[in-house]
Amino acid sequence: MTLIRSISGIRGTIGGKPGEALTPFDLVKYTAAFWQYIREKSGNPKPVIVVGRDARISGPIVNEMVCNTLLSLGVEVIDLGLSTTPTVEMNVTRFHADGGIILTASHNPQNWNALKLLNSNGEFLDAEEGNSVLLHAEMGEFLFAGIDQLGTRTYIHDGVDYHINKIIDLHFVNVNAIRNAGFSVVVDGINSSGGMVIPQLLKALGVDKVHTINAKPDGRFAHNPEPIPENLSDICQQVVKHQADLGIVVDPDVDRLALVCEDGTLFGEEYTLVACADFVLSVVPGNTVSNLSSTRALADVTETYQQRYSSSAVGEVNVVRQMKETKAIIGGEGNGGVILPALHYGRDALAGVALFLSLLAESRTKASLLKQKYPRYYIAKHKITLSPKMNVDKLFDAIQQEYARFNPSRIDGVKIDMPGGWIHLRKSNTEPIIRIYSETKSENLSEKLSLEIMEKIRSFSASM
Repeated sequence: MTLIRSISGIRGTIGGKPGEALTPFDLVKYTAAFWQYIREKSGNPKPVIVVGRDARISGPIVNEMVCNTLLSLGVEVIDLGLSTTPTVEMNVTRFHADGGIILTASHNPQNWNALKLLNSNGEFLDAEEGNSVLLHAEMGEFLFAGIDQLGTRTYIHDGVDYHINKIIDLHFVNVNAIRNAGFSVVVDGINSSGGMVIPQLLKALGVDKVHTINAKPDGRFAHNPEPIPENLSDICQQVVKHQADLGIVVDPDVDRLALVCEDGTLFGEEYTLVACADFVLSVVPGNTVSNLSSTRALADVTETYQQRYSSSAVGEVNVVRQMKETKAIIGGEGNGGVILPALHYGRDALAGVALFLSLLAESRTKASLLKQKYPRYYIAKHKITLSPKMNVDKLFDAIQQEYARFNPSRIDGVKIDMPGGWIHLRKSNTEPIIRIYSETKSENLSEKLSLEIMEKIRSFSASM
């Protein structure tokens, strides 16, 4: 059983002992801690908090526990029900709420769930804000409301409609071109919210030929929900079978987007952001941002428009901060996360779909040919499970010393930039693992670099 408490939220497996997994006791504790933080931050004795969830099996139970805890604290709850992460983010600002809670464990398997916490801007809490919530949880000094001060609950059923309408209204999005292109699209909704909202978005964009797989939002994921190559063989086959122009894959809370070309090959989750940025920059000049673990291709594309690229530590909140500092017009993460400030400061697969289809329609080409337009890099992605005895800081110190000749960055884990590529090691905020990414222009070399550094980690760990 696992319970991870971090600035990224409270994430854990369902069932087990309090404090060791995401149990009812933990849900009440951390919901109340968030309320305490929001109440102090807003100065509002009856704060307004928006709540939405993905389609996980545990979702309805978790939703009721979280909402009822908030009601018991005197909160005005706006319940979106089955929704997406970016939809909840946008509805926080729509209703001028004091905060938001998204009930989703994102790409984690179906036995996980989480509280992802938002501020009044509909953005994830930063380190200081997140630590304040954790401190309140440890103190446990909560004052529940009396009978006359209990909160109220409002059910909102048009949250997704509001989100989609805002996307359609973006001047970046070319609805006429998409409609006239007559696209045929296959959608893998991974038995969560995406099976509902992506077809709804496509209809609004004028795409009539939509084939769905794993569309029933019952939380019984048909495959590992992370939208990475080893989990996408089924949709690749379906795209070819239906002679579709594109395949669309999202994660359970619909903030990550992966694409499949018409020939059944993967466009590459790293290139979702690259293509969307290429389209946006062709309309409006501006800067771009991605995190340290994302492909160099975004920097290359940005420079072709004579604009400035910069990188941030991994994590949406870090990317957003860098985007605001550099006034970037698009940014995100190489895991298929597209952030478009003209819409909101959050990863948004729906926005990514609209931008990519606009690009594909205006280009009048096939996705596989569009893919060839961009600089080709190859990222090898691996992970090592953390053992209780593993001292990650000492491991990273040892790696830094081993590669000292390349002057590694310690902004986030260890990033080693070399003439022919880079390697990035960091501790995950969402799983008990170390992620190891490497990128070069050779698939074999990228894999070799990752495997070499994994062996060094094992060797250093054994000697500690």
